[in-house]
Amino acid sequence: MKKRYTEEQIIGFLREAESGVPVKELCRKHGFSDGSFYTWRSKYGGMDVSEAKRLKALEEENTRLKKLLADTMLDKEALEVALRKKY
Repeated sequence: MKKRYTEEQIIGFLREAESGVPVKELCRKHGFSDGSFYTWRSKYGGMDVSEAKRLKALEEENTRLKKLLADTMLDKEALEVALRKKY
């Protein structure tokens, strides 16, 4: 799924809100929902752009490692089933 806004844009929106722009006006101006704003605020609140990029990189690495673990567990299970059938 392609994201509509980059981390830089999201952090810019959050900074606008911190500077005093009402959330409803900010959402209407940039075309996103209140829910998206509050989700972004909980995830990216207080971060700068480099920290957000690092967070994204860590999330991608975590996803890759979870897939590797799942593949390894499936291989292990298949080997155990094959060994049980031999005996």
